[in-house]
Amino acid sequence: MDWQALALSLQLASATALVLLPLAIWLARWLAWSSARGRSALEALILLPLVLPPTVLGYYLLLGFGGESMLGQLYHALSGRTLVFSFDGLLAASLIFNLPFAVQPMQRAFAAIPREIREAAWVSGLSRWQTFLRIELPLAWPGVAAALALCFAHTLGEFGVVLMVGGSLPGETKTIAIAIYDQAQAFNDSAAASMSAFLLGLSFVAVLLVSRLGRRRAGRWD
Repeated sequence: MDWQALALSLQLASATALVLLPLAIWLARWLAWSSARGRSALEALILLPLVLPPTVLGYYLLLGFGGESMLGQLYHALSGRTLVFSFDGLLAASLIFNLPFAVQPMQRAFAAIPREIREAAWVSGLSRWQTFLRIELPLAWPGVAAALALCFAHTLGEFGVVLMVGGSLPGETKTIAIAIYDQAQAFNDSAAASMSAFLLGLSFVAVLLVSRLGRRRAGRWD
C-alpha cells in the first residue's frame, strides 16, 4: 500500500466534499424549485462531466489552468505557484468533475419535499432561512449525505482528470489511483491488487450507503 498516495487521496476527497457542500446545496435547491429561464442549460452544464471522457475534461481543464490561461496567470501572480501539477489545481479540477455527483442526489432530495410543508412553515412565522435550516435541510439530509459519499468515493477513484491536471508528483498530486497505475506498469501485481481491493471495498460501501439513504428518503414520503 502506498500510504503517502492514500493520505493525499483522502485529503483531496475530504477537501472536495467540504468545499462542494454549500455550493451543491445552493445549486440543488435552486434547480429543484426554480422555473427560471436558463435552468435547463445550467443543469446540462452541471451534468456535462458525467458524459465527457475524463481525458477530454482533463485536457480542457489543463488548458484552462495552464500558465498561458488568464486563470493560470492570475493564480501565479497571487501565489507564485502554477495551478497545474499542484494540489490546489487538483482540488479545483476535483470540484468540477464531482459537481454532478454532489448536485444530483441533493436536487432529488429537495424536489421530493412537498411545497405545502414549506408554505406551512412560512405561515407559522418562520423566515425562508429558518425554514431552510429547520425544515428543508433535515428532510433533504439523506440526499446530502448520499452526495457526500458519492463525491468522496469518486474522488478517490478518479484517474484521467487527475493525471492530466496533476501528473504524478509524490506527496503533491500522486493519488492512490495513479499509484495503482504506476504499480501495474511496473508489474508489481501484489501492490496494485491490495490498493485496488481497498478502492473496491470503499466504493461498495459508498454505493450501499447511497442505496440505503435513497430507500430511507422514499420511505419517509410513503
